[in-house]
Amino acid sequence: MRLIVASHPSSVEHDTSRNHPERPQRVNAVLQGLQDSRLEIDKVLSPEVDRKHLERVHDVDYINTLEAFCSMGGGALDMDTIVSSESWKAALTAAGGVVAAAERLEGETDATAFVVARPPGHHALSDRAMGFCMFNNVAVANGMLRSKGQRVAIVDWDVHHGNGTEAMVKNDPDVLYVSLHQSPFYPFEGLITSMDEEPKGTTLNIPMGEGTAGDVYREAWGSIVLPVISQFAPDWILVSAGYDAHRDDPLAGLRLISDDYGWMASELASAFPTERTIFVLEGGYNLDALRDSARATVEGAAGLFQASEPLQSPEGSFRDLDRARSVVSRHYRL
Repeated sequence: MRLIVASHPSSVEHDTSRNHPERPQRVNAVLQGLQDSRLEIDKVLSPEVDRKHLERVHDVDYINTLEAFCSMGGGALDMDTIVSSESWKAALTAAGGVVAAAERLEGETDATAFVVARPPGHHALSDRAMGFCMFNNVAVANGMLRSKGQRVAIVDWDVHHGNGTEAMVKNDPDVLYVSLHQSPFYPFEGLITSMDEEPKGTTLNIPMGEGTAGDVYREAWGSIVLPVISQFAPDWILVSAGYDAHRDDPLAGLRLISDDYGWMASELASAFPTERTIFVLEGGYNLDALRDSARATVEGAAGLFQASEPLQSPEGSFRDLDRARSVVSRHYRL
């Protein structure tokens, strides 16, 4: 399988200040993992995103303010989100890389794509930076695909709920948003009951308690996530591929191992065409975990990965899935 890897040097030049967890070395770790995989690599230099794509999901005043702020040297957009003069181009190429990956995959067979970029995106709101994020990269690509009449499923396995992405797509019945995340945890959103608040049931949140491991994730994936995606029947899947649910991540409290990401990618590929699937880097702050999990992801998607047994979750962890099923079964067959 060919792996289209979209990236740009500006991602490394995005300066978040010394000792910030969202640091340039993250990009190099992921690129190393992809390079170590057994896939044929096709490198793409991520272009700066066309402004029309940004304006589909972000307020014009916000875009202009962000550009001006970076041009004056940057600083703190909020207590977590630090930018520099170089961050403007990094943000443009981060969003542009996802759009470019979708365009490259059109007409492809036996291929998939991974966008390696900073800053991440899934917390960014239409008018506000948040949680290390400037532009919502996945939402930008989703807007481009929706402008072509495509149905899109966004699958977010970052340890944090993608509040920005959900807010941008929740009113569109042709976009499914799925998030598996630690709860209660930043940004303290992403309730199971969100699905019942929409007539089309297109927001699927599965909160996980601290200490949850791969056994629960794999059960959730197989018995809830994949059946819902199958019934939704999207034309594209965009994966917000954060790796901070890994047991070695310093900022969170879940217990996935790298093989869990390979398993999820493999199961997704068995149910949906890989040439219509794009993995987009979000969080993940342990460099070894980033490297190994990225490699496992793409080898899983290519059918080259044999996952080991998952770790076991604390007693009672499966109750989260029972609550999720009770909500989801009102909208989909499980």
